[in-house]
Amino acid sequence: MTSPLETKPVRIPKLSSSVHDINAEKPPFGSRFLTQDSDVWTQNAWDHVPPPEDQTETITASLARQRLTPVPDDDKKNYNAKPAKYWDNFYKTNADNFFRNRKWLHLEFPELLAAAEPDAGDVTICEIGCGAGNAAFPLLTANQNPNLIIRAYDYSTHAVKLVQTNTLYSSPPVGKIEAAVWDLSSLDTLPPGVEPGTVDIIILVFVLSALHPDEWGKAIANIHKMLKPGGLVLFRDYGRYDLTQLRFKSGRLLEDNFYIRGDKTRVYFFELDELALIFTGSRASPAQKTSTITEIVDEDGDNELSVTLLVPPLTRLADTPNLGSDDTLSLPSSGSSSDVHHNLLRPLAHCPPHPLFTIEQLGVDRRLLVNRKRQLKMYRIWMQGKFRKAE
Repeated sequence: MTSPLETKPVRIPKLSSSVHDINAEKPPFGSRFLTQDSDVWTQNAWDHVPPPEDQTETITASLARQRLTPVPDDDKKNYNAKPAKYWDNFYKTNADNFFRNRKWLHLEFPELLAAAEPDAGDVTICEIGCGAGNAAFPLLTANQNPNLIIRAYDYSTHAVKLVQTNTLYSSPPVGKIEAAVWDLSSLDTLPPGVEPGTVDIIILVFVLSALHPDEWGKAIANIHKMLKPGGLVLFRDYGRYDLTQLRFKSGRLLEDNFYIRGDKTRVYFFELDELALIFTGSRASPAQKTSTITEIVDEDGDNELSVTLLVPPLTRLADTPNLGSDDTLSLPSSGSSSDVHHNLLRPLAHCPPHPLFTIEQLGVDRRLLVNRKRQLKMYRIWMQGKFRKAE
């Protein structure tokens, strides 16, 4: 029982994105920082956490262990031949119980809520890799715009069935939702109901990582073709050396930074430079800034108090020369070709010449999860960005 002399931390709801403009004078309200190392075990999660000094050794040891026993070549062919089959099995097993509704998207990407305002007018939002509708349905629930159309696509037939059998699908309170089976890596085939240049916003959350690097060019070509001039991609995915990457055991490595999970679904872990190259044809030119603001937040009502932390190593990209259609990328002396996938050292197959997009936001969201009972620190890394189709 708490004594009268003890005070509990004040809970302040998180009100802004984890990824913010590092060129701003200070982070927006809601960014969270740890200011005393001794406090690390007092909470369950901390944001924007720099890796510990010994993390390089941990990474090196994990990657060396994984490379000793990669996935056999014959198995690689099987996993890459029909990836949708494994996602179908995933959703048959887990239905809509595995992923939480992604209400946090409205905080990270306020453009979604702006599209749902009553007077926003005609807006079409496509969620690619919709799964069970964990992003589409929270947006539909919040929607007040009668002219908003949400289109949800996934290459898992069973996932799309889960969306179509949701009660909100048949009776949306406001606006309209449609779902269909479609493979983002299809060659020159847009999803049902979508004409070229008709989509305002594409949600691409933990999707690109599920594709083989050979499929990136087709995916970006389709995204570019779907969007209106000035249309926006809202992106979030796994970052290089995230906890889940380092935890992969033997027999899971398909190729560098690309793995097969226990359920046979695939996952790639990105660097910022790779995402910049995929969307713009240019490598990142990072700028970084450290903040010292402290905020205490209540994470989505889960009684899991988080105090956010010290270094937001967020990157906005300066203009850099674009990679010509016939050129091989010339890496700056500060970079290394091993930082990016070899497919990105030349123009992507099946992708129109760059520049296709400009970067409005590209950053690293680093989070420290703490298991206080076992005294474990777990470092999570995600990439987040906003990419706008060139006019």
